[in-house]
Order: sequence, then C-alpha cells, then structure tokens
Amino acid sequence: MTRSRNRSALQERYSVLLDIGRTLAATLRPAELYRAVWQQASRVIQAEGFFISRYDPANDLASTVFYAARGEEQVLQLTYPGRGCEAIYGRRPTLQSPEDVEHWELGMPAPPAGLHRTGMVAPMLRGDEVLGVIGAQSYARDTYEQSDLEIFAAIADLASVALENALYVEQLERRRREAERIEEIGRAVTGSLDLSKVLARVTRAALDLLEADGAIVWLMRDDNQVEVAMTAGDTLFPHGLVCRVDASILSAVRRAPRSSFSNLADVSFAPEEYRHVATAGSSTAVLLTADDSFIGALSVRHRVPRAYTEEDVRLLSRIADQAAIAVANARLHERIIALSLTDPLTGLPNRRHLQMFLEKEFAAARRGRRLAIVLYDLDNFKEYNDSAGHQAGDEALRAFARILAENTRAMNLSARFGGDEFIAVLTDVSRRGTVTHVERIVRALEQHPLLGPAGIRVTAGIAVYGPHLGSAEALVKAADRNLYRRKQIQRQAAELPQTASPS
Repeated sequence: MTRSRNRSALQERYSVLLDIGRTLAATLRPAELYRAVWQQASRVIQAEGFFISRYDPANDLASTVFYAARGEEQVLQLTYPGRGCEAIYGRRPTLQSPEDVEHWELGMPAPPAGLHRTGMVAPMLRGDEVLGVIGAQSYARDTYEQSDLEIFAAIADLASVALENALYVEQLERRRREAERIEEIGRAVTGSLDLSKVLARVTRAALDLLEADGAIVWLMRDDNQVEVAMTAGDTLFPHGLVCRVDASILSAVRRAPRSSFSNLADVSFAPEEYRHVATAGSSTAVLLTADDSFIGALSVRHRVPRAYTEEDVRLLSRIADQAAIAVANARLHERIIALSLTDPLTGLPNRRHLQMFLEKEFAAARRGRRLAIVLYDLDNFKEYNDSAGHQAGDEALRAFARILAENTRAMNLSARFGGDEFIAVLTDVSRRGTVTHVERIVRALEQHPLLGPAGIRVTAGIAVYGPHLGSAEALVKAADRNLYRRKQIQRQAAELPQTASPS
C-alpha cells in the first residue's frame, strides 16, 4: 500500500513537470523566470530555502541571482568560484548532507542555530554549457532522496531551456534598445551642433545600455589635460574636473587609439587625490578617436566589482563612435565660426565679431553697466608700409594686435576695425580706467623692438556710454570724432614750431 502511494505521488510529480514546463516556457524575462522556477519547484519539492545562481565560465564565477527563504524572497549578493561546486564542474545534480560543510558555504547562508539542513543542487545545462545552478535546502535531516534529486534535475533542465529562451529574448530586447539609442544619438549628432546636448544623450545611453551607475565623456584639451566634459549618474568625478594625463600614458594611447581600459586609474585619467575613487567598484573606458587621433574617452562605472565582456566593450565602442563624430562636428563648426569672426591677418576678432559683442554690451550698458570704447589708429604706418614693404607692414599690424590682446582683459574685446585701425571694448571700466588702458598700450608700443624703432606711434579716441548715445554705432562714431580731434591737435602741435616767429 505504501509502495503504491509512493508510485502515485511520483506519477503526480511528473505530471506536474509537464505543467511546470509550459509555465516556464511562457516566461520570457529572466527576473520573472527565476521567481517562476522557485514557485513551480515548490509545488513538488519541500524547500525552506531556494536559490538560483548564474555561471560565468570566463571568470569561473557563479553569482546568486535569486534567493528565497521560508517562502519569502530575499536579497542575497553572493559570488563564489565555480570550481568548488560539483554541480558546475561535474555537470551533475548532487545531494548535500549536514556534514557537507564546504559545499554549503558555496550555496546559501547558514540555517538558524540548532537546525540541521539537507539540500540539492542541480546544473542548468545547454549542451556542454553550464548556464548556472538551482539549489534547494531543508532544515530537517534526510528530507531529500534520490527520487527528489531526479525531479529537481528535471526542473533544472526545464529551467535551462526557459532561461536560454529568456536570455535570447533579453538579448533581442537589448539589441532593439541599443539600436534605438544609437539612432537617437545619431539624430542628435546630425541635427544639432550643441555639443553639450549631444554628449548628455551619449552618457545617458551608456548608463542605460550597460546598466551602469555612472558614465563620463572625457575630452582632451590642447595643453595635454583631460576634462570631464559630461557626466550622468553617480560618477564620483565632478563635471568640469580637469586632470593632467601622464605623458607616457598619453603616448601609449595615441599609438593605439582603438584600445580600451578596464580601470580608469590604469590610464592616470584621475589626479592623485581621485585615484582611490577610480579603483572603487569597476570601471572601463573606450577611447574617442577622430581621424585615428585620440581626442578623449567614454567611461562607465559600476559600484560593485564585475568583469566587462567583449559585448560590453563593443557596445560602449559604438556609443563612443557617435560621441567622437559629435565632438569632431562641433569642433569643426567652432573653427568655421571662429574663422568667420576672426581677422585672418592679426588673429583678432573682426568687425562682424565686434558688432555682435558691442550690441550685447551696449544693451547691458543701458541697464546700468559701465561701457567705454577706444579707437586706435597707427601713426606713420602708411609711410613705414610704403618704405619697408607690405610684408613688414603686415608684421607691424600683427605686432600691435598682440600688444592690444595682451593688455585687454578676457572679459573685454579687442578687434581689428579696418586697415591700421583697431578698437577695444571695455566693460565695467571708468573713464580714468580707460585712460590708463590707453597709456599702457602707448607705452608698450613705444617699447616694442619693432614698432618703437620704426617710429610707429598710436593715437586713441575714447568714448564712454551715456544716455544721449542711442546705439552702439553712435558710441563708435563718438570715439571716431574724439580720435579725429586728437589727430588735429597732434598735427597742429607738429606744425607750431614751423609757423612760430623767431624770438
């Protein structure tokens, strides 16, 4: 009678397996599948504890992805070497006894004090590949026997088929999301020259697609320093941080611009005070290249240690390629704009740039900000240009432009007005401060090794904003009138000794 009852129970278990198979096959998300495996296994197996681990053969690490105890799901972040698990290395289900301490340490946390436990672990296999293991435990002795292990192994087989399907669907979903995000970045690259907006999308895409905690775009500067140009998530490195890159590292990445790095600290992107931060958790970076030249890097960070796969690097590289195009386009646009706003001979802003800047500052002056302009005209330049030649004349203009640029604050603007005339727009400066600026320019010109001996001098016309001036153009005309009067005074002074009567 007992044997008949056992046979009936066993038949019932196997009929339940068919139902379990249908249920698992219909579950296409890994997280939902893990829960379903636990729930379905609990129908035929007594389990106070239950776990599922995924196995990474490249690193020989098994990581717990699901854990439940006494009917409730719990968080358990446990990683252990696969070589210590017989179900992984032996590829066969195993029973575990209370005395099998070593194996228990690889599965689940210890049971409550005073309780013994027995358990089962079965591999999830697809051919020769181990996808992971499922495990069950009981706090009573001799709970499981060979027939339980066989049922449990059958559930593991069903789970492996369902998991392979779920991983395939997950991969398709990941590729779909990847394609959408790459297309989104591509549209941003082709539709906008606003570098900050494009890089914001790049870092958000890297954060999303690699399920990272933080992402950074690093851009090289002309002074061999690297700047945190854009961040997303928990990056630890602040936006705008500028670091000097070690010369040997910089030389290495320039020789191999398609490299990737598994730790940012390895490439000395972080200054010394941030070096300990770079080694926290896990991070990886791929380089940004334009025309095979190193222009920066895209990095992601995870708070917990992890190994980055070739797929991770491939995906990050695709995003980095889009970022590199955005940077190259933006910099090309900046150069074009700079060329259109720059005088080609002197390198100073041209009249178009001057007009844009002056209109903005004139509007600010109307709201109460002080504004003055100085119009400079080089004396004796025509005679020097005719006698010394046009190349010498060009060098004289460049020399005065450098004097003007070096003696004008960054917040102000110096520009070539035309011919041998230059202009300085001075903000938040009084009339006395404007005169001081002129005196500094005159003194620098007289002491210049080329301009001084050549006899080239400068006359300056000053105009200070007042309510009677209705436009920026009126302010420039006022400076021009002041310059003309000063020229007249100079000419009269020069003629005075010739017309004066002898004493």
